[in-house]
Amino acid sequence: MKTIKSIALFCGSSEGRDIRYRSAAEEMADLLYHHKVTMIYGGGNRGLMGIAAERLYSQGGEVIAVMPRLFDRSDVRIKSVEAKMIVTDTMHERKARMYEMSDAFVAMAGGVGTFEEILEVFTWLQLGLHTKAVALLNTAAFYDPLLTFLHHAGGEGFIKQELLDALIVDDDPARLLSRIAVFSPHLGDKLS
Repeated sequence: MKTIKSIALFCGSSEGRDIRYRSAAEEMADLLYHHKVTMIYGGGNRGLMGIAAERLYSQGGEVIAVMPRLFDRSDVRIKSVEAKMIVTDTMHERKARMYEMSDAFVAMAGGVGTFEEILEVFTWLQLGLHTKAVALLNTAAFYDPLLTFLHHAGGEGFIKQELLDALIVDDDPARLLSRIAVFSPHLGDKLS
């Protein structure tokens, strides 16, 4: 079992329509606090990302916000974690900093930014650029359409089954974190 000290949490800058997304963000924050796991995230004060960060911080948990200069504005920047704010010059630098500081990656419900971030680290896992857990918190079956598509791509010969098997998917935040703690990738060489 690995010690997970930090998790990059990718999630929406909106709350979404279903109250279960908010509840999942709050539960994830509570679990991170309980397990003494630092939350690494994009730094915004809005939506699910703001809910999770504020809740974790208000309990005394550690939150590190990584924000590109483009969004470093008082109406976007989270107020309570300014002491733990890292401002980068570009979006690419932001993601690189988040990825290097994190022991695992979790995507909650979100939009194209969330999808792009989790799929990028999933690609990096495939390429052997890291061996960290990549996980989807599948609240209210949010990721079912993406999973159907990924398995379709696998069936068509574009994604190896071992990579699909490496993606952790769960609808329960506590169980998801437990699975992350025991994650051990068994991936072959993407180039072979």
